[in-house]
Amino acid sequence: MPLVNTIILLTSGATTTWVQYALIAGEDEQVIYGFIMTLLLSVLFLELQVYEYVHASFGISDGIYGSVFYLLTGFHGFHVLIGTVFLSVSFCRYLLGHFTPELYLGFTLAS
Repeated sequence: MPLVNTIILLTSGATTTWVQYALIAGEDEQVIYGFIMTLLLSVLFLELQVYEYVHASFGISDGIYGSVFYLLTGFHGFHVLIGTVFLSVSFCRYLLGHFTPELYLGFTLAS
């Protein structure tokens, strides 16, 4: 499961870069596809993390491994959740015409 989630995260980083380059190039269709892929990958990551938590054979109080595991993956999952919200807002702003090839700092900061 951690390997799958790592691949998902690396791929979502690539799709975010795809969005930025497409935005700079003014390729609207590619921006939309990139945003959709990035958001789907981030939601998939979060779903797999919840699945991993539900099916783990240990808990947060089962020693140092459980404590460290849930602390680190929990903070990282929260980070991905906040990033998903930021990118969702950026996608809505893009659809409203707030970003152009010359003006896209809001997206860059969100990504």
